[in-house]
Formats: sequence, C-alpha cells, structure tokens
Amino acid sequence: MSDKKKYVIEFVVRASPSLLYQYMATPSGMSEWFADNVNSRGEFYTFIWDGSEEKAKLLSKKSGEYIKFQWLDDEGEEYFFQLRIQVDEITKDVSLMITDYAEEDEIDEGKMFWENQISELKQVIGSV
Repeated sequence: MSDKKKYVIEFVVRASPSLLYQYMATPSGMSEWFADNVNSRGEFYTFIWDGSEEKAKLLSKKSGEYIKFQWLDDEGEEYFFQLRIQVDEITKDVSLMITDYAEEDEIDEGKMFWENQISELKQVIGSV
C-alpha cells in the first residue's frame, strides 16, 4: 500500500465561528452537510452516505476552533482529517481549513469531495 499524502484546503465561509463550529462538531450539524446521517457513541462517529457506513474516532476537539477525526480503517496510522476555523486578525474573515490525507492519485478526488461538502455547508448556513 502506498503512503497517503497530506493536503490542506481553505474555504472562506461567511458565518460566525460559533455557528460554524455547531455544524462541524455535532452529529446533527454534520448530518446537514457532511453525510446523509451522522451518529455518535462516545468518541466513535458513524457517517452514512447512500446507505454505506464509514466509522471514525474523534481524536480531539477544541470548542470554537477545530475537530479532528481518524477513520477506523486508518487506525494505527498517522492519518486524520481535521476541520479548523481560522479567523484573519485584520479582516476578520472566517475560513474553514480542511486537512486530510489521500493516496497521491486520489488527492484531486479528495479535494473535489471537500469542495462539494463545503458548498453544501455554505448553502445550509446561508453563506453563498
């Protein structure tokens, strides 16, 4: 198996950090844009798309700042995906920084996935 490569993408989102965090850090919030359904039991989350399930472990989170998960398929590896809110000190622009890992030939596909999901998020919160 080849090594996955880290990539980071930034999305400017017109929303308050506290509102944005609610959509990132709660199963009900994530069900609105990230997956068809999201369930959590303790630190384990189940993401459901078109009837297929992916399970992830919550690695860490900081209220109003970030949430970090690891797919159970990647357990024992260094791979994770993280959603981090970044506020520009001068302009006060709010960005959502996505950090993820993918096989080299799947990075474009991964970025497209995030672009679609964040587009959905922006629709939900009225940031279009």
